[in-house]
Amino acid sequence: MIFVTGGAGYIGSHTCVELLQAGLDVAVFDNFCNSQPESLLRVQRITGRTLRVIEGDIRDRAALEAALKNSGATAVVHFAGLKAVGESVEQPLAYYDNNVLGTLRLLEAMGSCGVKSLVFSSSATVYGDPQRLPLTEDHPLSATNPYGRTKLVIEDMLRDLHRSDPAWRMSILRYFNPVGAHASGLIGEDPQGTPNNLLPFVAQVAVGQRDAVNVWGDDYQTPDGTGVRDYIHVVDLALGHLKALERLQAHAECQAINLGTGVGYSVLEMIQAFSQACGKPVPYRIAGRRAGDIASCYADPTQAANLLGWRATRNLQTMCSDAWRWQSNNPTGYCGTDSH
Repeated sequence: MIFVTGGAGYIGSHTCVELLQAGLDVAVFDNFCNSQPESLLRVQRITGRTLRVIEGDIRDRAALEAALKNSGATAVVHFAGLKAVGESVEQPLAYYDNNVLGTLRLLEAMGSCGVKSLVFSSSATVYGDPQRLPLTEDHPLSATNPYGRTKLVIEDMLRDLHRSDPAWRMSILRYFNPVGAHASGLIGEDPQGTPNNLLPFVAQVAVGQRDAVNVWGDDYQTPDGTGVRDYIHVVDLALGHLKALERLQAHAECQAINLGTGVGYSVLEMIQAFSQACGKPVPYRIAGRRAGDIASCYADPTQAANLLGWRATRNLQTMCSDAWRWQSNNPTGYCGTDSH
């Protein structure tokens, strides 16, 4: 039984699909603070399998222990966390409380239940402002905002725990920029309020929810002056978790691994690709740079290939067409209303 915290969220729901399709049993633990229970109903529709849903908060150690014991969990995939950079700057304590304290409580509960296998959802934000590209796992770590700092603190906590007790098996997956949706169009990214990431914003403009994409800066040292990022299809990302779980069965380690494509695309390239996917131009306007944004960021995914036998296979066209299928089928996300 794989215990998935935050399994109703964007990456969590897609990972649940891949776990179920691989024949694994899944229990989801989620408080639905920034996700919808509907996503898990759709996961079950896609796979034709059922999963257990336990509503609870990862800061509640007693609830976690009860859920871990009752589900018969053998490993945990930990997605539950707040993830908006801007919000983390405005509400740092909420991020430390949910992300750091929540993970601490989860690790305590896992230890008391004898469950010592963990795949952790980290982020390329732990590399800070890149000193060199592509980013390898041994790049110096730093953070430029409270969200990134919580990921860094958690990574350090996991490394310290593994050093104290090598029986812990941990995979720290550093995501680059997840985009796209399941090919069925049934599940996808459903941001609450204004999207923090580029592609869902582009998709909302394309579907008529917003008037234009703001391109923050066109004077960076990049081919077209706009920021370059490593976008990875969410299904490729989900499959990386499956590979990480497989590796943990044979290796008692605490290992950080990049999940990215190794290819950077600019903001304007993404808008152009999405325009082709939806069959109409997506309007945009150039605005000034945002504080804290960096020019380029992309992965060296060699270690994922060597250790996990994993590589991203879905291209930019697939990322955009899958995202458009989800957005056009679900213009207001899971709720079918603008109220969430």
